[in-house]
Amino acid sequence: MFFRRNNNRVETYDKERLYPAIRSSICTGEKVAGFKNRETGSFTEITLVTSDKDIEDFKSRYGITGEVEVFY
Repeated sequence: MFFRRNNNRVETYDKERLYPAIRSSICTGEKVAGFKNRETGSFTEITLVTSDKDIEDFKSRYGITGEVEVFY
């Protein structure tokens, strides 16, 4: 009756064109995790970051290891 999210599924992204990044606002401190395009520099938002757990969830969802670049 209730729906559950399948947290074991790893989603994919184009690793040749995109890399994981976190955009942080200088004024408000709001953070958004997503992917930045290597060619154009455009940023695609995936999830709002309110805690370190959100970053870990983002990394595990896409199979990302290591640090994620933060830009302003």
